[in-house]
Amino acid sequence: MSRKPTNSSGISFTALYTGAVWHRYGLSDDTLVTEKGRWLYRLMTPFEAASQAAIGGNIRTFLLQRHLIIDHLIDQAIRNKGITQVLEIACGMSPRGIRLREKHPLLHMVEADLPDMAARKALRLMATGRLGDHHQVTPIDILADYGEYQLEKVIDRVFENDQPVIIVTEGLTSYFSLETISEFWRRLAAAMAKRPGSVYLSESYYQPRQPVLNTTLKVLGGVLGAVTLSEVSFHFQTDEEAREHFLSCGFASATVHDPRSWYGILPIPESRGEPMVRVIEAGC
Repeated sequence: MSRKPTNSSGISFTALYTGAVWHRYGLSDDTLVTEKGRWLYRLMTPFEAASQAAIGGNIRTFLLQRHLIIDHLIDQAIRNKGITQVLEIACGMSPRGIRLREKHPLLHMVEADLPDMAARKALRLMATGRLGDHHQVTPIDILADYGEYQLEKVIDRVFENDQPVIIVTEGLTSYFSLETISEFWRRLAAAMAKRPGSVYLSESYYQPRQPVLNTTLKVLGGVLGAVTLSEVSFHFQTDEEAREHFLSCGFASATVHDPRSWYGILPIPESRGEPMVRVIEAGC
């Protein structure tokens, strides 16, 4: 895959759908929902309903599970660890920055994405007067190993101090092979180690153990990969496998959060059976 900034139109396709899901469930601002996102939401509704009936969960279920658990863990890190800086990579039309700034007015929030999507997000936030010294949008390319979009340079530029930062990648890592995304995780762990106390939050979708479901999802992953011009991957099969891999990438700690642990605690939808998604919390 190219080390140069890539065209964001492929993965942006799913970002618009995700943005429409947040809006439909009351998590987003009207500013961030798009007509294409609404169209995708309507288009996907029959498929989501069929998936819910067949396997007890669907894309919307997993999206809401991961999103609300990550939000809760961010809030815990802010309140319990005193972290005042958040970087959301692959922000798309995520409403998280708006909600966090409303809840924590002193927070320094930076949203980052490939140049095309970052520009679209900045324009929408600018129209509402939300951009400023404490709420920024910046371009980034997690695969770049040089230039202004490089991960390490972006972190140093937007946070001109050595204080810990919460870094979030939601809806990003499954679009890359384990080999490719592991290189990003290793670089991220090294960058976070220079800011002790930093926290990384992401999600991972597990390879189902049921043969029929596993085959179905491989087919769906292939279709999604073709649409987004990426390599959709299910990286792990167990919590321990995921935890050990993050530790091997250089993180000092790694906790794998099963949505079932948050049933009745957070307002998340419940899956029938084992959820496919996990939230990863890694620290340095």
